[in-house]
Amino acid sequence: MRTVHLPPNPLPTKERERQHPPLLAGEGGRGVRFSSLLCCLLLLPLLAACAAPTAAGGIPTVRLSDLQPLPPTPPADVIPLRVAVAAVISPRGNVESYTPLLNYLANKLGRPVEMVQRRTYQEVNDLLADGQVDMAFVCTSAYVAGQRDFGMQLLAAPQVAGATVYYSYLIVPADSPARSMADLRGKVFAFTDPMSLSGRVYPTSLVHDLGAEPETFFGRVFFTYSHDNAIRAVADGLADGASVDSLVYDFAAARDPALASKVRVIHRSPPFGIPPVVVGPDIRPQLRAQLYDLLIGLRDDPAGPAILAALGFDRFVPIRDDAYETARQLTSETVTR
Repeated sequence: MRTVHLPPNPLPTKERERQHPPLLAGEGGRGVRFSSLLCCLLLLPLLAACAAPTAAGGIPTVRLSDLQPLPPTPPADVIPLRVAVAAVISPRGNVESYTPLLNYLANKLGRPVEMVQRRTYQEVNDLLADGQVDMAFVCTSAYVAGQRDFGMQLLAAPQVAGATVYYSYLIVPADSPARSMADLRGKVFAFTDPMSLSGRVYPTSLVHDLGAEPETFFGRVFFTYSHDNAIRAVADGLADGASVDSLVYDFAAARDPALASKVRVIHRSPPFGIPPVVVGPDIRPQLRAQLYDLLIGLRDDPAGPAILAALGFDRFVPIRDDAYETARQLTSETVTR
């Protein structure tokens, strides 16, 4: 605190009175004295409210040990990290599973993190291509298309049950007599997303192997736009069959055995590279490195096990593009036919 000292008045009292004579009552002194008294009375409550705590002798005291710093004010121009989560599972399921991870990233990065969801895989790819999201959890075939179309980049991949692969499960109601795709001719079939490898591309390849096209092979088809919804459609009898992501099926079956008891797996595909975590081509290298380090190091963080359990993952690991070569080949053969 800076203190200002005023110099003493050098003039004697009588000389000061000669230069500045006191006001007489008849000259307005009484009015001035009354106004001053009124101001003092009005200021007393304010001064009492602002007074510091006093010691026993009545002297105001300030306890430096009681002072608290003002809470920090976040800068108004902090841009949130935007993370897209593809509709592999329903929006509600995504919120439940991914919120702990996104909160962790926000805490570590010191900036807000927003979850972005869209109905289709293509819409998430478009967000990455346009730089409207920084990171995304996408389907395998969405990565294959994004890498081809605009240079989508792999960041990391989840490891589940010690592996970085997954399968397409062909499922039917538990009481269905169907034993293969051939038995579903003329039936109602549920696809997940038009771009989904396990939910659209692979079952379409099975129909092609039978010399047919889905539009004529099945009696009717519809899209559920998530794998958990496709499982429920079969369990509830809305569809005679569906093809779903094995990771989603296994996770749902573990959480809800009653649901699993209503469906049956009749076919499993060869392994494919697991749905990865990706970034767009224009991401800043520093941010890319930060996100990579946080994901790879998550398992060793005290908060990591609970976050990974909510996702159904063992950990995040590095992954190479050649892990998706079989998916790339199948997609090319099926889509271009």
